[in-house]
Amino acid sequence: MKESDIQSKVIKFVEAKGGYVVKIVSSSKAGKADLIVCYRGLFIAIEMKKPGEDPEPLQIYNQKKVRKSGGISIIGRSVDDVKLLLDSLEKHID
Repeated sequence: MKESDIQSKVIKFVEAKGGYVVKIVSSSKAGKADLIVCYRGLFIAIEMKKPGEDPEPLQIYNQKKVRKSGGISIIGRSVDDVKLLLDSLEKHID
């Protein structure tokens, strides 16, 4: 499955859960997350990768910046990865 197919499924899933998703499409934003999500007041950056694919050093650097700023940043390889995150957050928010 292509990364774009996984990304589309993740967007639909997050929106179905009530989240707001912005897909980042910009050649001037190298290393930035593919998806920016607001879910229950939380900032989440998701870098989409195909299973078996690793993030680039610049992507890891940007993940650290998001986390240092108080946001959440993950590598998403499937809808299940994002579901696990949102389910975990639900347990801590409620």
